Order: sequence, then C-alpha cells, then structure tokens
Amino acid sequence: MMKAEDIMTTDVVTISGSATVADAVDLMKYKGLRALIVEPRTENDPYGMVTETDIIYKVAAYGQDPKQIRVYQIMTKPCIVVNPELGVEYVARLFANTRIRRAPVIKGKLLGIISITDILRKSDLFDNPKPIFIEDEIEVAREEARRICASKGDSSRECAAAWDVVEELLASASHLRSQKQQMETQEPVD
Repeated sequence: MMKAEDIMTTDVVTISGSATVADAVDLMKYKGLRALIVEPRTENDPYGMVTETDIIYKVAAYGQDPKQIRVYQIMTKPCIVVNPELGVEYVARLFANTRIRRAPVIKGKLLGIISITDILRKSDLFDNPKPIFIEDEIEVAREEARRICASKGDSSRECAAAWDVVEELLASASHLRSQKQQMETQEPVD
C-alpha cells in the first residue's frame, strides 16, 4: 500500500505568521504554489496553512491592503496534518471528509506536504484501486455488539449503543450503494 510519504512533496515552502499577505502572495507567485505552511512560533505551537483561497476570500474580496494584513490573521491554524505512514486511500478519504485539498505531513517535524494533485498524479489508486470494504467493518461491529451484549446484558445501554453502531454502518453501506448506482446511470459530461 502506498503511503503519504511515498507521494508527498518534500520541498516545502514555509512562511512566518507575522509576514504580510503581500509577502505570502509574492512567495506563492515566485514558487508557483497555491499554499504555504505557516511556521510554528514555539516548539509546542501547531503548524498553520495559508492558501490562495484564504487570500482571495479574506483579503482581495474585501478590498483590504495585503501589505497591512498579516498571514496569522487569515491562515488556518491549527490545520489538519497527515502522518507519513498513512495509506494514500485514507488520505484521500480524509480530504474528502474535511473538504481540504492539501495538508502538511508531520511526524515530530514537518516532512512534506501532500495534495490532491499528488494523489492524482503520483499514487497507484487509479491503476490498482483498493476498495475499503464497509461489509468488513459491519461484521467487526456485529461481533463487538454480540460480545458487549453477552457481557453487559441484552437490555443494557452499552448493548444498545453497540447495535446503533452496526445500524449506522448499515445505513452508510446503503447510501454508498445508492451513490454508486447513481454514478453508473449518469451520462458522461464532456
């Protein structure tokens, strides 16, 4: 299985949160980037991220002077980060569920950045798809529910909660099947 560290970009450009947005724009233009990682101020401070979307939506759209606005005022912090050992399909799911396009790869320190472009261009997900079988998750949840009910009693709150997990997974599986059917019946758009 390919991991985030296998496809991440290691040449990461960072910027200080105290830099101006104009500085960030200049750096992004010069390096041809859509986002910059914002350096932590201290050892325990989390990383942040400033993107072209932040700049357009929070500065340009309101006619603010990018020379007067600081990166820390518009960045996302803390930002979602990825462990380098995380499988690429799980990174894709993380991005889909959180509606983000890129994240720093961190394990103790900044190692790289991974984006949807990296997943699209560098991963083997499309040559060798790795379906994540919800049926397997359902079976594990059923076994766990049976175990909990046997030990806590069929009328216990724990037993009811365990079966609720099974029901949620079954509903998710049904939703995924209907989405797949809809996609199969839609006509391609050029």
